[in-house]
Amino acid sequence: MDVTSVADDLVIVHDGAHVHRFDGLDPDTAYTLPVGDEGAVVAVRTLARPAGPLRCRLATVNDVHFGETECGRIDDDPQGPIQRVRPGEPPYPETMNRGAVTEIAGIAPVAVVVKGDLSQDGQPAEWAAFEDCYRSAFGDQLFVVRGNHDAYQGQNEYAGDQWIELPGVAVALLDTTIPRATTGTLHAHQLDWLDAHAAASTTPVLVMGHHQQWVAGSVDTHRGEDYFGLHPDASDALADVVARRASIVAYTAGHTHRHRVRRMRCGVPSIEVGCVKDFPGTWAEYRVYDGGITQVVHRVSTPAALDWSERCRHLYLDFGMDYESYALGTLEDRCCNIPLR
Repeated sequence: MDVTSVADDLVIVHDGAHVHRFDGLDPDTAYTLPVGDEGAVVAVRTLARPAGPLRCRLATVNDVHFGETECGRIDDDPQGPIQRVRPGEPPYPETMNRGAVTEIAGIAPVAVVVKGDLSQDGQPAEWAAFEDCYRSAFGDQLFVVRGNHDAYQGQNEYAGDQWIELPGVAVALLDTTIPRATTGTLHAHQLDWLDAHAAASTTPVLVMGHHQQWVAGSVDTHRGEDYFGLHPDASDALADVVARRASIVAYTAGHTHRHRVRRMRCGVPSIEVGCVKDFPGTWAEYRVYDGGITQVVHRVSTPAALDWSERCRHLYLDFGMDYESYALGTLEDRCCNIPLR
Protein backbone atom coordinates (compact mmCIF):
# COMPACT_ATOMS: atom_id res chain seq x y z
CA MET A 1 0.00 0.00 0.00
CA ASP A 2 1.74 3.19 -1.20
CA VAL A 3 0.57 6.75 -0.55
CA THR A 4 1.98 7.95 -3.84
CA SER A 5 0.71 11.53 -4.19
CA VAL A 6 -0.32 14.24 -1.76
CA ALA A 7 -1.22 17.81 -2.64
CA ASP A 8 -3.12 20.54 -0.81
CA ASP A 9 -6.42 19.09 -2.08
CA LEU A 10 -5.58 15.56 -3.17
CA VAL A 11 -4.38 12.17 -1.90
CA ILE A 12 -3.72 9.15 -4.14
CA VAL A 13 -3.05 5.69 -2.73
CA HIS A 14 -1.94 2.69 -4.78
CA ASP A 15 -2.59 -0.83 -3.55
CA GLY A 16 -0.64 -2.60 -6.26
CA ALA A 17 -2.60 -1.85 -9.43
CA HIS A 18 -5.67 -0.62 -7.50
CA VAL A 19 -5.97 3.17 -7.24
CA HIS A 20 -7.75 5.09 -4.48
CA ARG A 21 -8.10 8.79 -5.29
CA PHE A 22 -9.44 11.39 -2.86
CA ASP A 23 -10.17 14.85 -4.32
CA GLY A 24 -11.55 18.06 -2.88
CA LEU A 25 -9.66 17.83 0.42
CA ASP A 26 -8.72 20.77 2.63
CA PRO A 27 -5.12 22.02 2.79
CA ASP A 28 -2.86 21.17 5.73
CA THR A 29 -5.39 18.79 7.24
CA ALA A 30 -4.97 15.32 8.74
CA TYR A 31 -7.19 12.62 7.21
CA THR A 32 -7.86 8.96 7.87
CA LEU A 33 -8.95 7.58 4.52
CA PRO A 34 -10.59 4.23 3.66
CA VAL A 35 -8.63 2.23 1.10
CA GLY A 36 -10.27 -1.16 0.89
CA ASP A 37 -13.23 -3.39 1.57
CA GLU A 38 -11.85 -4.82 4.82
CA GLY A 39 -11.62 -1.65 6.87
CA ALA A 40 -8.10 -0.68 5.79
CA VAL A 41 -7.26 2.99 6.22
CA VAL A 42 -4.30 5.30 5.71
CA ALA A 43 -3.47 8.35 7.81
CA VAL A 44 -2.08 11.27 5.86
CA ARG A 45 -1.89 15.06 6.04
CA THR A 46 -2.45 17.20 2.98
CA LEU A 47 0.14 19.81 2.04
CA ALA A 48 -0.29 23.41 3.05
CA ARG A 49 -1.27 25.67 0.16
CA PRO A 50 1.18 28.50 -0.59
CA ALA A 51 -0.24 32.00 -0.29
CA GLY A 52 -1.85 33.83 -3.17
CA PRO A 53 -3.65 32.75 -6.33
CA LEU A 54 -2.63 29.78 -8.49
CA ARG A 55 -0.66 31.30 -11.38
CA CYS A 56 -0.08 28.19 -13.48
CA ARG A 57 0.62 24.48 -13.56
CA LEU A 58 3.50 22.90 -15.43
CA ALA A 59 4.65 19.31 -15.73
CA THR A 60 7.98 17.54 -16.14
CA VAL A 61 9.10 14.07 -17.19
CA ASN A 62 12.53 12.52 -17.63
CA ASP A 63 14.11 9.20 -18.57
CA VAL A 64 11.34 8.23 -20.96
CA HIS A 65 13.68 5.96 -22.99
CA PHE A 66 11.86 5.35 -26.26
CA GLY A 67 13.51 2.38 -27.96
CA GLU A 68 14.36 0.45 -24.79
CA THR A 69 13.28 -3.20 -24.93
CA GLU A 70 14.85 -4.75 -21.81
CA CYS A 71 14.14 -3.18 -18.45
CA GLY A 72 16.58 -3.86 -15.63
CA ARG A 73 19.51 -4.94 -17.78
CA ILE A 74 22.98 -3.77 -16.78
CA ASP A 75 25.28 -3.94 -19.80
CA ASP A 76 25.66 -7.60 -20.81
CA ASP A 77 25.08 -9.04 -17.34
CA PRO A 78 22.43 -11.79 -17.45
CA GLN A 79 21.28 -11.06 -13.89
CA GLY A 80 18.08 -9.13 -13.30
CA PRO A 81 15.28 -9.77 -13.13
CA ILE A 82 15.15 -8.37 -16.66
CA GLN A 83 11.62 -7.47 -17.72
CA ARG A 84 10.38 -7.61 -21.31
CA VAL A 85 6.92 -7.13 -22.79
CA ARG A 86 4.75 -10.17 -23.35
CA PRO A 87 3.84 -11.32 -26.87
CA GLY A 88 1.33 -8.94 -28.42
CA GLU A 89 1.98 -6.07 -26.00
CA PRO A 90 3.17 -2.68 -27.28
CA PRO A 91 6.67 -1.48 -26.32
CA TYR A 92 6.63 -0.49 -22.67
CA PRO A 93 8.00 3.05 -23.30
CA GLU A 94 4.90 3.63 -25.45
CA THR A 95 2.61 2.27 -22.73
CA MET A 96 4.15 4.34 -19.95
CA ASN A 97 4.64 7.59 -21.84
CA ARG A 98 1.24 7.62 -23.51
CA GLY A 99 -0.29 7.07 -20.09
CA ALA A 100 1.74 9.99 -18.74
CA VAL A 101 0.72 12.24 -21.64
CA THR A 102 -2.96 11.49 -21.04
CA GLU A 103 -2.67 12.39 -17.36
CA ILE A 104 -0.53 15.48 -17.92
CA ALA A 105 -3.02 16.82 -20.44
CA GLY A 106 -5.67 16.55 -17.74
CA ILE A 107 -4.08 19.32 -15.65
CA ALA A 108 -3.94 21.74 -18.63
CA PRO A 109 -0.27 22.66 -18.13
CA VAL A 110 1.18 25.85 -19.55
CA ALA A 111 4.39 23.93 -20.29
CA VAL A 112 5.72 20.37 -20.32
CA VAL A 113 9.47 20.09 -19.72
CA VAL A 114 11.33 16.90 -20.69
CA LYS A 115 14.63 16.61 -18.81
CA GLY A 116 16.60 14.20 -20.98
CA ASP A 117 16.98 10.56 -21.97
CA LEU A 118 14.27 10.78 -24.59
CA SER A 119 15.72 7.68 -26.24
CA GLN A 120 17.70 4.56 -25.52
CA ASP A 121 20.49 5.24 -28.01
CA GLY A 122 19.73 8.50 -29.81
CA GLN A 123 18.39 6.82 -32.95
CA PRO A 124 16.13 8.78 -35.34
CA ALA A 125 13.29 6.26 -34.96
CA GLU A 126 13.47 6.61 -31.16
CA TRP A 127 13.30 10.40 -31.31
CA ALA A 128 10.47 10.16 -33.85
CA ALA A 129 8.51 7.98 -31.41
CA PHE A 130 9.15 10.52 -28.66
CA GLU A 131 7.99 13.40 -30.86
CA ASP A 132 4.89 11.51 -31.97
CA CYS A 133 3.93 10.92 -28.35
CA TYR A 134 4.77 14.29 -26.76
CA ARG A 135 4.95 16.92 -29.52
CA SER A 136 1.65 15.84 -31.02
CA ALA A 137 0.01 16.33 -27.61
CA PHE A 138 1.67 19.55 -26.41
CA GLY A 139 3.05 21.34 -29.49
CA ASP A 140 4.71 24.66 -28.64
CA GLN A 141 4.16 24.03 -24.93
CA LEU A 142 6.80 21.27 -25.04
CA PHE A 143 10.39 22.09 -24.04
CA VAL A 144 13.08 19.44 -24.33
CA VAL A 145 16.73 18.98 -23.44
CA ARG A 146 18.92 15.95 -24.10
CA GLY A 147 20.32 13.40 -21.65
CA ASN A 148 23.30 11.09 -21.81
CA HIS A 149 21.40 8.36 -23.67
CA ASP A 150 20.65 10.87 -26.44
CA ALA A 151 24.32 11.64 -27.08
CA TYR A 152 26.31 8.44 -26.64
CA GLN A 153 27.39 8.62 -30.28
CA GLY A 154 28.13 12.34 -30.19
CA GLN A 155 24.70 13.51 -31.32
CA ASN A 156 23.71 17.15 -30.79
CA GLU A 157 19.93 17.00 -31.13
CA TYR A 158 18.05 18.71 -28.28
CA ALA A 159 21.26 20.43 -27.15
CA GLY A 160 21.46 23.89 -25.58
CA ASP A 161 20.09 25.87 -22.64
CA GLN A 162 16.64 27.45 -22.63
CA TRP A 163 15.01 30.24 -20.61
CA ILE A 164 11.26 29.67 -20.39
CA GLU A 165 9.02 32.49 -19.12
CA LEU A 166 5.72 31.27 -17.64
CA PRO A 167 3.03 32.91 -15.48
CA GLY A 168 4.56 33.49 -12.07
CA VAL A 169 7.75 31.46 -12.70
CA ALA A 170 10.69 31.06 -15.05
CA VAL A 171 12.35 27.76 -15.92
CA ALA A 172 16.07 27.67 -16.69
CA LEU A 173 16.53 24.42 -18.61
CA LEU A 174 20.22 23.46 -18.64
CA ASP A 175 21.98 21.08 -21.00
CA THR A 176 24.16 19.06 -18.63
CA THR A 177 25.12 16.37 -21.16
CA ILE A 178 28.68 15.47 -22.17
CA PRO A 179 28.52 13.73 -25.57
CA ARG A 180 29.72 10.11 -25.40
CA ALA A 181 29.68 10.13 -21.57
CA THR A 182 27.29 9.03 -18.84
CA THR A 183 28.31 11.78 -16.43
CA GLY A 184 27.35 15.44 -16.79
CA THR A 185 28.78 18.93 -16.40
CA LEU A 186 28.08 22.65 -16.70
CA HIS A 187 30.51 25.00 -18.44
CA ALA A 188 31.45 28.47 -17.27
CA HIS A 189 29.45 30.17 -20.02
CA GLN A 190 26.31 28.24 -18.95
CA LEU A 191 26.73 29.29 -15.34
CA ASP A 192 27.28 32.91 -16.42
CA TRP A 193 24.12 32.66 -18.55
CA LEU A 194 22.12 31.32 -15.59
CA ASP A 195 23.58 33.93 -13.24
CA ALA A 196 22.63 36.79 -15.56
CA HIS A 197 19.10 35.54 -16.19
CA ALA A 198 18.46 34.84 -12.51
CA ALA A 199 19.78 38.27 -11.53
CA ALA A 200 17.33 39.92 -13.93
CA SER A 201 14.34 37.71 -13.20
CA THR A 202 11.29 39.28 -11.59
CA THR A 203 9.75 35.88 -10.83
CA PRO A 204 11.00 32.76 -8.99
CA VAL A 205 13.25 30.50 -11.06
CA LEU A 206 13.17 26.71 -11.27
CA VAL A 207 16.45 25.35 -12.65
CA MET A 208 16.13 22.01 -14.44
CA GLY A 209 18.59 19.62 -16.08
CA HIS A 210 19.13 15.95 -16.72
CA HIS A 211 21.96 15.10 -14.31
CA GLN A 212 21.49 15.24 -10.56
CA GLN A 213 23.70 17.53 -8.54
CA TRP A 214 26.55 16.46 -6.27
CA VAL A 215 25.56 18.08 -2.97
CA ALA A 216 28.28 18.87 -0.46
CA GLY A 217 27.50 17.75 3.07
CA SER A 218 24.83 15.26 1.99
CA VAL A 219 25.09 11.52 1.42
CA ASP A 220 27.37 12.29 -1.55
CA THR A 221 30.60 11.55 0.32
CA HIS A 222 32.60 10.39 -2.71
CA ARG A 223 33.89 13.37 -4.66
CA GLY A 224 35.50 12.23 -7.89
CA GLU A 225 35.65 12.46 -11.66
CA ASP A 226 33.49 9.35 -11.91
CA TYR A 227 30.52 10.76 -9.94
CA PHE A 228 27.45 9.39 -11.73
CA GLY A 229 25.69 12.75 -12.03
CA LEU A 230 26.77 16.36 -12.44
CA HIS A 231 30.54 16.68 -11.87
CA PRO A 232 31.23 17.85 -8.30
CA ASP A 233 33.07 21.00 -9.49
CA ALA A 234 30.14 21.95 -11.73
CA SER A 235 27.74 21.07 -8.92
CA ASP A 236 29.56 23.40 -6.54
CA ALA A 237 29.60 26.15 -9.15
CA LEU A 238 25.85 25.73 -9.64
CA ALA A 239 25.35 25.91 -5.88
CA ASP A 240 27.37 29.14 -5.82
CA VAL A 241 25.06 30.72 -8.39
CA VAL A 242 22.01 29.53 -6.45
CA ALA A 243 23.38 30.96 -3.19
CA ARG A 244 24.03 34.30 -4.92
CA ARG A 245 20.65 34.59 -6.69
CA ALA A 246 17.64 34.50 -4.38
CA SER A 247 15.29 34.19 -7.33
CA ILE A 248 16.38 30.54 -7.76
CA VAL A 249 14.20 28.31 -5.58
CA ALA A 250 15.21 24.77 -6.66
CA TYR A 251 17.24 22.59 -8.99
CA THR A 252 15.37 19.54 -10.28
CA ALA A 253 16.82 16.72 -12.37
CA GLY A 254 16.37 13.11 -13.46
CA HIS A 255 19.02 10.54 -14.47
CA THR A 256 18.96 8.45 -11.28
CA HIS A 257 15.48 6.94 -11.80
CA ARG A 258 14.66 7.77 -8.18
CA HIS A 259 12.83 10.32 -6.05
CA ARG A 260 15.01 12.23 -3.63
CA VAL A 261 15.36 15.72 -2.14
CA ARG A 262 18.64 17.00 -0.70
CA ARG A 263 19.58 20.57 0.17
CA MET A 264 22.42 22.75 -0.96
CA ARG A 265 24.34 24.57 1.76
CA CYS A 266 22.21 27.67 1.14
CA GLY A 267 19.12 25.58 1.95
CA VAL A 268 17.69 25.41 -1.57
CA PRO A 269 16.40 21.94 -2.51
CA SER A 270 18.17 19.77 -5.07
CA ILE A 271 15.48 17.41 -6.35
CA GLU A 272 15.48 14.17 -8.35
CA VAL A 273 12.35 12.91 -10.13
CA GLY A 274 12.00 9.24 -11.05
CA CYS A 275 11.69 7.80 -14.53
CA VAL A 276 8.53 7.31 -16.55
CA LYS A 277 9.46 3.94 -18.03
CA ASP A 278 9.35 1.54 -15.03
CA PHE A 279 8.50 1.43 -11.32
CA PRO A 280 6.83 3.50 -10.02
CA GLY A 281 6.46 5.25 -13.39
CA THR A 282 5.98 8.94 -12.61
CA TRP A 283 5.66 12.52 -13.79
CA ALA A 284 5.87 15.69 -11.71
CA GLU A 285 3.40 18.56 -11.49
CA TYR A 286 4.39 22.03 -10.30
CA ARG A 287 1.67 24.34 -9.01
CA VAL A 288 2.87 27.94 -8.98
CA TYR A 289 1.46 30.38 -6.45
CA ASP A 290 2.54 33.88 -5.50
CA GLY A 291 3.81 32.52 -2.18
CA GLY A 292 5.58 29.36 -3.32
CA ILE A 293 5.57 26.31 -5.59
CA THR A 294 4.11 22.90 -4.83
CA GLN A 295 5.67 19.76 -6.34
CA VAL A 296 3.30 16.81 -6.70
CA VAL A 297 4.67 13.59 -8.18
CA HIS A 298 2.03 11.41 -9.85
CA ARG A 299 2.26 7.70 -10.60
CA VAL A 300 1.07 6.91 -14.14
CA SER A 301 -2.17 5.10 -13.43
CA THR A 302 -3.67 3.87 -16.67
CA PRO A 303 -4.39 0.12 -16.32
CA ALA A 304 -1.73 -0.88 -18.84
CA ALA A 305 0.87 1.37 -17.20
CA LEU A 306 0.18 -0.02 -13.73
CA ASP A 307 0.34 -3.58 -15.04
CA TRP A 308 3.81 -2.91 -16.45
CA SER A 309 5.22 -0.85 -13.59
CA GLU A 310 4.11 -3.43 -11.02
CA ARG A 311 6.22 -5.99 -12.87
CA CYS A 312 9.21 -3.67 -12.35
CA ARG A 313 9.06 -3.29 -8.55
CA HIS A 314 11.96 -5.68 -8.01
CA LEU A 315 14.36 -4.79 -10.80
CA TYR A 316 18.04 -5.42 -9.91
CA LEU A 317 17.10 -7.83 -7.11
CA ASP A 318 19.85 -10.22 -8.26
CA PHE A 319 22.34 -7.45 -7.46
CA GLY A 320 21.02 -7.14 -3.91
CA MET A 321 19.24 -3.85 -4.60
CA ASP A 322 15.90 -2.81 -3.08
CA TYR A 323 14.75 -1.00 -6.19
CA GLU A 324 11.24 -0.53 -4.86
CA SER A 325 12.42 1.63 -1.95
CA TYR A 326 15.17 3.31 -3.98
CA ALA A 327 12.93 4.38 -6.86
CA LEU A 328 9.89 5.39 -4.82
CA GLY A 329 11.73 7.35 -2.15
CA THR A 330 9.75 8.90 0.69
CA LEU A 331 6.49 10.76 0.32
CA GLU A 332 8.36 13.95 1.29
CA ASP A 333 10.79 13.29 -1.58
CA ARG A 334 7.90 13.23 -4.02
CA CYS A 335 5.42 15.78 -2.74
CA CYS A 336 6.53 19.00 -1.06
CA ASN A 337 6.29 22.76 -1.04
CA ILE A 338 9.18 24.76 -2.46
CA PRO A 339 9.34 28.10 -0.58
CA LEU A 340 10.42 31.40 -2.02
CA ARG A 341 13.58 32.99 -0.69
